[in-house]
Amino acid sequence: MSQGAQERAALQPKEVLCEGDYLRMVRQGTWEYVERKGSTGVVGLVPLTDQNEIVLVEQFRVPCGKRVVELPAGLVGDHAGEAQESFETAAIRELEEETGYKASRLTFLMSGPNSSGSSSSRMSIYLAEGLTKVGPGGGDEQEDITVHVVPLTRIAAWLDERRNAGFLLDPKIYAGLWFTEHRP
Repeated sequence: MSQGAQERAALQPKEVLCEGDYLRMVRQGTWEYVERKGSTGVVGLVPLTDQNEIVLVEQFRVPCGKRVVELPAGLVGDHAGEAQESFETAAIRELEEETGYKASRLTFLMSGPNSSGSSSSRMSIYLAEGLTKVGPGGGDEQEDITVHVVPLTRIAAWLDERRNAGFLLDPKIYAGLWFTEHRP
């Protein structure tokens, strides 16, 4: 499809092809993609401890059929009565829920599409610093999250070890680390 055809498709009305509790598949022109229901966006975090360690999470992801190592992340505005939740509030909430850490400082790093060819979702990534351990982490009742605290001096080797052990690695880890190193 040419660029002009893609841009014309974006001007077409949306047709809902199917809808579940959390996702909706739509067609716009000749393009089909997924929309997230009940959320205004996604936040991801690069949590760094005062000891220069990164906090990552690992969980089984059904669509991938494997455990995936990821940045802590979550949906914005997806809790009852929180439709107007700010991205920063969601980031602080998700960090504590998934990892058990609370951040005293958040710095916006970047924002962009999660998967621009198949989803309308956009993610904003924040650097989380001034971490204090306030709980166990592990996610909510629907999640089974393992928390990893890895020295930044070992992160490349540690990620290679996880990949070699059969885990999938979310590329947003590398993007988050790059934007953390190259932030203004």
